[in-house]
Amino acid sequence: MFYARIVVLYALLSICATNERKIKNAQKPVRLFTEEELQRYDGSEDGQPIYMAIKGVVFDVTTGKEFYGKGASYNALVGKDSTRAVAKMSLDPADLTYDTTGLTESQLESLEQIFKGTYKAKYPIVGYTSRRVLNEDGSPNIDFKPEDQPNFTVKDEF
Repeated sequence: MFYARIVVLYALLSICATNERKIKNAQKPVRLFTEEELQRYDGSEDGQPIYMAIKGVVFDVTTGKEFYGKGASYNALVGKDSTRAVAKMSLDPADLTYDTTGLTESQLESLEQIFKGTYKAKYPIVGYTSRRVLNEDGSPNIDFKPEDQPNFTVKDEF
């Protein structure tokens, strides 16, 4: 009898622990970020997540705090869309932008490799920049397909 209670208790604890892990590991719904909103996640506040955008995709790079946190070597890249800087492997303030105008084919290939092989493989996607979804004039970007984006649910966003 005592043994049976221990087994049941152990089973219940295992189920609770498994459910707790699932809840902790559950993907947060992604959202749209304006440039101003993204700036809030630049690693300057303790306890605040650290976000970085590449190609209009916002990644939570908090687990890489030693690289992206306040005073860290790559902190200049966070809190903004740093597509150009990643493509050029640059920390020059002029390159800390989403603009890819004038990049070489080699730089664009490097960008794609780093985007897929490092950021998409290592960091969770928490959103998209409004620039990725909207054109400069505020009209919808017809090339953006939410259903093709990982973890993107239209009802969570709009």
